[in-house]
Amino acid sequence: MKPAASAGQFLASARSRLLPASIPLRFFGAAVVFHLLAWLALLPGAQALPRFDGGLGWPLAALHLITLGVLVMSAIGASLQLLPVATRQPVRWQRAPALVWWLYLPGVAAVTLGMGLGLTPLLGAGAVLVLLALTLFAWLLAANLRGAQGMPAVVVHGWAALACLLGVLFSAAALVAGWLGWTLLPRATALALHLPLATFGFMGLLALGLSYILVPMFALAVTPDERQALQSASLAIAGLVLAGLAAAGLAPRPLRLLALGLGAAAIGLHLRLMVQALRSGMRRQLGPSFVLVRLAWGMLVLSLALALALVLQAPLAGLPALFSLVLVGGWLLSFVLGMLQRILPFLVSMHLAGRGRRAPTPSALTAERWLVLHARCHLLALPGLALAIGFDSPVLGLAAATVGGLGGLALAGFFVELLRRMRAPAAPAG
Repeated sequence: MKPAASAGQFLASARSRLLPASIPLRFFGAAVVFHLLAWLALLPGAQALPRFDGGLGWPLAALHLITLGVLVMSAIGASLQLLPVATRQPVRWQRAPALVWWLYLPGVAAVTLGMGLGLTPLLGAGAVLVLLALTLFAWLLAANLRGAQGMPAVVVHGWAALACLLGVLFSAAALVAGWLGWTLLPRATALALHLPLATFGFMGLLALGLSYILVPMFALAVTPDERQALQSASLAIAGLVLAGLAAAGLAPRPLRLLALGLGAAAIGLHLRLMVQALRSGMRRQLGPSFVLVRLAWGMLVLSLALALALVLQAPLAGLPALFSLVLVGGWLLSFVLGMLQRILPFLVSMHLAGRGRRAPTPSALTAERWLVLHARCHLLALPGLALAIGFDSPVLGLAAATVGGLGGLALAGFFVELLRRMRAPAAPAG
């Protein structure tokens, strides 16, 4: 195993492959705004939240403000910036990422507003924009992966995530068509395909793959063993293939049980590599951001246990809503927000370097008090939503959403302060 490059070395050696700062920052800034809007959408949706099991309304809107607005928006920004660096090649069409943003942002707004208000024409129009944006993003991602050099585990995760994204687009189109009165796939089949491919597949594989870059980089740790990372990826991909076959109606319960077993093995191996990286790292104090990352890893394991309960049809009231909360809010959202809090100041610092002035360090760009407040609110809001589901209590759901909204404001404060410090006059070099 080779020592991982530090944050500065990682991008300083590849500054020619950095996108203009405005491109990743617009994606990350939009994710911060959608994060706040998701919590606000839960306020009118608190009544239906505890027993939510699909269907138009504000709980569905809040869910997609998280998945499309925060998770996928962040994934696009991170992959467009980090994968060219990891694969040692620049983005070939620098105007295309901006076009993705201009299509995707109004598309997500229209989709989620259409869901919340039950306006299917608005939902359909937004879905068209989202599908166009993600198709263009898939093309950019494929072009980058096709010429990849190095980091084979990251590249394999990227190709598998891309394949899952195509399945997500197809199943999403089928679901939207159903709301508009057309039939592409039976609704149950489309849902059974959409859920695992969107969460464990596209977003999950991207999160696992980019972790092999981000965790060692921020912890100043050794690079995880490539062979074991590829083994983890192979197990995860095999599990997703079985989940897809089960969604198509081929031996649903046995294949889903086998898929969960393969997924558990993949995640166990991945988390062992992450723990080894953190233990070998020279930087031990990683702040509130890695509190969220560690929480996310625990919620990932719990999501598999709840998925098993769903497959076995355990008689637990509110199980679908609890599973969605743990998988999307506990695992993916916690992980993305934790990493975003590290990526943003680090990326800004690298963009400010090399201009004849001494660039501020990532820590100097970070308003820690906002992150502490956000972490506290996040760690209170998620259990609050779980209690609301467990006790079938809209009042608890409303209180949890209010606390989450306060956390959303804190995260927005962190982002605004980052931009302010980014524009502040720099100190003269040396």
